[in-house]
Parts: sequence; C-alpha cells; structure tokens
Amino acid sequence: MDTELLSEAYERLHGAGPEWGENTLTNHGPMAVEVLVRRGHADRVHRWLDRYITRLDDLPAPTEAVTDRNWRAALGDERRIGDWTAYLTRQVTERPWRNVLATWWPRLLPGIVAGTTHGVIRVSHAVRALLAGDPRRPVLVELAYGLAFWAARFRTVPGASIPVGSLPADAAIAVLPRLDAPAGTVAERLARLPGLPGWTSAVASLRAPSDPDEARVILSELTTAATLRYTGHGHAGPVLLVHTATAPNAVLHTLPALPRDLWPASLTAAWSATAAIICAYAPDSVPPDRRPPTVSGGDADVLECAVTHGDEHVIKFADTALDVYQRTGERAALAAAVRAGQLIE
Repeated sequence: MDTELLSEAYERLHGAGPEWGENTLTNHGPMAVEVLVRRGHADRVHRWLDRYITRLDDLPAPTEAVTDRNWRAALGDERRIGDWTAYLTRQVTERPWRNVLATWWPRLLPGIVAGTTHGVIRVSHAVRALLAGDPRRPVLVELAYGLAFWAARFRTVPGASIPVGSLPADAAIAVLPRLDAPAGTVAERLARLPGLPGWTSAVASLRAPSDPDEARVILSELTTAATLRYTGHGHAGPVLLVHTATAPNAVLHTLPALPRDLWPASLTAAWSATAAIICAYAPDSVPPDRRPPTVSGGDADVLECAVTHGDEHVIKFADTALDVYQRTGERAALAAAVRAGQLIE
C-alpha cells in the first residue's frame, strides 16, 4: 500500500465534514481513496478526489468541548460533530490507537446504523490502513474522524435482539419480514420496525456463536449472503442496499484490531444493521427478469469497471464483493458488483 499517497489524500479531505449538501449525504471520500490505494489504483486517487472534493462542505467548528465526563450527553448530537472530532483527534494522537478503538468500539456499537452505517464503515477503512502498518498522523486522524462521525450520528436499531437461533446467515435473511409500502427516510423506516410482525423473532433466528471464532465465521457468512443477494434485490434501493454487505464487511475487517471478547457483540450489531436495511428497503421476492449479469473477466476486471464507473458506492461495494470472491470463489459475488454498477448512476 502506498502509505504516503493515502496520507496525502486524507490530508486533503480532513478539512471537510462527514456530510454534505441539503440532504446531508455522507462524505465517502476517505473510504473510496483507501480502496483505490489498497486495491492498486493509487494513480487515480488525486484525479478522483479532484472531482469529488468540490461537493463537500467544511467541517463544522467546535462549539463546546466533549470531555471524558460529558461524552454521553453528546452522543447522537449531530450538531456536535466538530466537538467530537476535536476530542477524538486528541485521543488518537495521545494514546495508542488500538486502545482508543477498544474503548470506543463497545460504546458506539449499539448505535451502528449511525449515518446509515457509514460511521462504522469509515472507521473500518482507517483501521485497515493502520493494520497494514501505517501509523502516520493523517491515518490516525482519519480513525478519529470516523469515530467522531459515528458518535455524532449514533443511532440504535429499534426492536433488535441478539442471535439465539440456529439458522445460517442466508436462511436468516430469507425469513426477515418487510415493511408494507416502504417509504420515508431511513430514520422513519427504522422507527417502524418494532411494529413489524416477526421482526424481533427473525433477528433472533440467526445462529448464535459459541465463541469469538464462530462469531467471525458467521459474520463472514453474513457478508457473503448479503453480497450475493444484492443481484436480485438491489434494484429496490440500489444505494441503501449496498450497505447490507459493506457494513458487516467493515466489522469483519476490524475484528483483528479488537479484543476477542468484543467479537460476538460485533456480530450482533452488524446483523441488526443488515437486517434492518433489508426489512426497510428490499422486496419480498426477486422479479423473474432479475438474472445475474454475465461476468467474463476476473476480479481485476470487475474492479477496473468499478473504478472507471467512479461512483463511491460502486467502488466500495466492489471492494466487498472482491473480498467475498477471493474468500469463497463465488463468481456470483463478481456479478453482484457488476449489478451495482448497472443500477447506480
């Protein structure tokens, strides 16, 4: 990995806030550039940023300090993003980054759908860079920015339960109920979940892990199942449904940096986020004309298509799909990445 180039890209992005525009869209720049660098497309990073960065809004200035004593009161307050960023930047530059992550991961995990899961995803991309051996200040600061976004947008999954069942991931997804006439914002849809018949029991039906290692295996299976299902149901919410796979993959990639006793809870949170988005956005069944696209090349060709496409969601989903393909050999994962490029403008 070209750590110097990634640091340059992060420095370009750290004047911007985690959201932008009237619709408070998520700033995907840090996540996308990490994929480009890690996947061998470092030569395109600055050109991609030149186009992307013009849409971003400035990072809000701090207004009132978040401290070790008052952080709970600031949790979930999007107006305090500048305060959270300053607070957590101090932490990652004054303490070992793994210690900071181990402290904040369990605090933030219940609010995993923060920013439609982009908080945990952004943290994961920074952790991947750190695990690759890049402790430079811009990478440490990027971890702080991800944690700060997660904290400021902290949002729980209402009515979710821990896995206590016996179903494998794909079967557990298959029994998830769906909202009737789904409409509204992500927050509005999620708020309806506790009243959805079968919601809590379906979430509980996932196989319960017996130990941390099994939690990691189930999380891997969940990432695979969500990726493969995108081909059939992605049309119902092309952008939102990408996160049913990228969020658990983000958690999966963060596990090596976490204490093992946090792995089962990490699976629970990732599953609740994936299940919630599927219930809120995915259709009940796959239309008969939704056949998988033909994929003639290999993983490098699929990634090249995603990078050429240029959309940040397409790039991130291709990254996850390639992880699944390289782990399982399932070419259907490559087809899912191609489908995302077809569906997302």
